[in-house]
Amino acid sequence: MNAPPTGHPGPSDAPGVGRRAVLRGIGLGALGAAAATFLAACGAREPQAGALAAAGREGFGADTGGELGALRLSMPGSLANLYPGQESGILNYVMAAPVAEGLMTVGSDGSLVPGLATGVERPDPLTWVYTLDPAARFSDGTPVLAADVVASINAGKDEKLSPSTAAYWAALASAEASGEREVTLTTSYEDVAFGWVPTTVDALWVMPAAAWKRDALGGPTAPLIGSGPYKVAAFVPSSHLVLERNQFWRGTPGRAATVRVDFISDDTTRLLAWQSGAMDISLNVPLAQAAQWAASPRTILNFQPDRSYAGLTFNTAKAPFDDVHARRAVAYAINKQALVDDVLLGQAQVATALATPEQFGGVLTPEEATRRLAEGEQYAFDLEAAKRELAQSKTPKGFELTLSYPNTGPQLGTAALAFAKTLEPLGIKITVKQLAIEQWLAELGEAPELSYMWYFNTTGDPAELSAWFLADGNPAAFKDPELAALIGSAAGIKDPRQRAEVVLKAQRLMTEQVPYLPLWWGRSATAFSSTLGVKDYTSFTFNSLWPLQVHPTAGAAS
Repeated sequence: MNAPPTGHPGPSDAPGVGRRAVLRGIGLGALGAAAATFLAACGAREPQAGALAAAGREGFGADTGGELGALRLSMPGSLANLYPGQESGILNYVMAAPVAEGLMTVGSDGSLVPGLATGVERPDPLTWVYTLDPAARFSDGTPVLAADVVASINAGKDEKLSPSTAAYWAALASAEASGEREVTLTTSYEDVAFGWVPTTVDALWVMPAAAWKRDALGGPTAPLIGSGPYKVAAFVPSSHLVLERNQFWRGTPGRAATVRVDFISDDTTRLLAWQSGAMDISLNVPLAQAAQWAASPRTILNFQPDRSYAGLTFNTAKAPFDDVHARRAVAYAINKQALVDDVLLGQAQVATALATPEQFGGVLTPEEATRRLAEGEQYAFDLEAAKRELAQSKTPKGFELTLSYPNTGPQLGTAALAFAKTLEPLGIKITVKQLAIEQWLAELGEAPELSYMWYFNTTGDPAELSAWFLADGNPAAFKDPELAALIGSAAGIKDPRQRAEVVLKAQRLMTEQVPYLPLWWGRSATAFSSTLGVKDYTSFTFNSLWPLQVHPTAGAAS
């Protein structure tokens, strides 16, 4: 995955979107609502934050050992396709995870653990040999064979079948069925992070070889067919998804006989559905309503780091940001701490680099990683410094730009409105524009002068984002051969601590030229019914076979 790096652009050569899990729908759909949230936060920040801390309950109760029957979820927005190779939002990954498996998957601690494969051997640095679980069956009852895995990999590499994930297979030289239940992958260069590629948190969803010949795969007429614990029973893109147990699942079945996910784009409607008891889990509770959700007696509202990055991308190949002084001027003029405190109500962390602190698990604690990631230039809020930088630029009187954000991320729009005001006295005018998710993604592919990146790390690889953002073909059209070589060298470093040091150094050097401006590392709010529990719940839970971890309880923990 590196050199070409762990992260690389989509199938086109243009810098822009094309990487895994770029966005997660979060709820507020209208710019007006987002602006109201900002005004309310600025006027009454402490009471709102206090309400979030005091209302609701935090702990899960004890497992009763019983069944759940129907598990009911709600999520903002909608999905047009369940196959992440076609549509790569983070919620596509979440919904596909219980249905189709990869060779490996992610554990609750962020490590690689067996999936369809019982294990992997590395006879040499370029070879990965996977042995398939002989008990694995697809939901139609047919056995999972090496030929199916190879067909799925070939489909995953195909830019037409899998435009959102094809580029992730750049390191792969060959995929062979070396036995009926043995798959051998060979890479064209050494890459220790390649092990993440054949997983459902990255680029592989194994289906029967014949399934890949169907039209509109992943849509309502050709749903996913996998070997996971659940299968697709119904999928209506504008309405709902229903999963039911896969009777051929080789492991312990989930407690829920069915899982129904309702797509509810209106936040008030979703809140009312929750208050009426119609839902058991609600993903991505909007911050503007978090206190209302938490106030319900049946609610466990969980906030935790979601390993997301939100930041600005400066297109260094286009004016005005082909000038480092213009980039630095904008960086100095944005008060990141105020955005976290006022827009996000403290439910985020000021970002100092591309990688999130949680990506260094097993090497650095989040606290240690936070300190190390801040070693680069931070451009603390300083309007006088911003004026000095702008005066040195090719556009000393300022410039005008448009900054778009997706309607599923209203906090991005609220933040943009806030820092647009601080930029006005410098002569920099930013018009903030809301777009539907699909339009926003398409615009990112066109590489505008200034754009948002809202990215959710799905793997446990600390180089996941930086190896894309600092390599050739990056979203900022940023060219630094030495820096690209440095981050590329991480691909061959087996020692996790040494590799982490290279990742940290590369990000530290990047800040000097500021092709990107990290804003915050996010936290997501998920609402759970107090009659539910989740075993080993972490920020990786919904990237794995998450319905298997949900169980009934007698009530929330005290």
